[in-house]
Amino acid sequence: MFTIPGTRKMGSTTVKHILLVEDEEHLATGIQFNLEEEGYRVTVAADGATAVQCFENERDAVDLIVLDLMLPRMSGYAVCERIRDGGSDVPILILSARTLSEDRTRGFDVGANQYLTKPFELDEFLSRVKNLLRPVGTQTPASETIDDIQSFGRATINFRTHEVIVDGESAKLTQLELKVLRYFMENEERVIDRAELLENVWGTPGQVTTRAVDQFIARLRKIFEVNPSSPRHFLTIRDAGYRFVR
Repeated sequence: MFTIPGTRKMGSTTVKHILLVEDEEHLATGIQFNLEEEGYRVTVAADGATAVQCFENERDAVDLIVLDLMLPRMSGYAVCERIRDGGSDVPILILSARTLSEDRTRGFDVGANQYLTKPFELDEFLSRVKNLLRPVGTQTPASETIDDIQSFGRATINFRTHEVIVDGESAKLTQLELKVLRYFMENEERVIDRAELLENVWGTPGQVTTRAVDQFIARLRKIFEVNPSSPRHFLTIRDAGYRFVR
């Protein structure tokens, strides 16, 4: 359960700017307090429209958005979609009391990087924030850096421009779908379990119970496989995880 401790040690030497979008004043105050104690600069918006305006005013100065879904004037989904449609890839962490799988899926569909449900553990929240603020391109030791332009099967992917072509037609992938795809391609032929994906792609503790990984694999199969029910590229290894075969 989220609580407001008396003090926390400063955990960051570089000041990062976080836009916190939360309409519950007591919760916003507590989150802001703990983020600032960690050394972050925090701007608070109490409704969706104000959040969009704040972001557009300081577009290049915002390093992370922590976003509630049930907001006055404009929903968190609409805020996220507006920011992505504007071409920004700023990390977005949805923080919501909505717990259904379809809520998570919709959040990822509109471009969120991570989804954390309320009530939440403070340490997990701060860990996710830290993970999302890591420099782009930071890799785990098991991964190998790959070129931005990759091809397999019927597809060509440009990870720099986010352009995806399948059978000569443009396909739209969310930021998180591209991140999952890239992780698989960087770990080609290696069996990857759900815990590893949750930790290294979602930034979530591997022991968390969620069907998000399975849902994302199903969507990648739908986009890239000739026959999603009989995949050739995104293979399920029984009782072990998944393996990508180019």
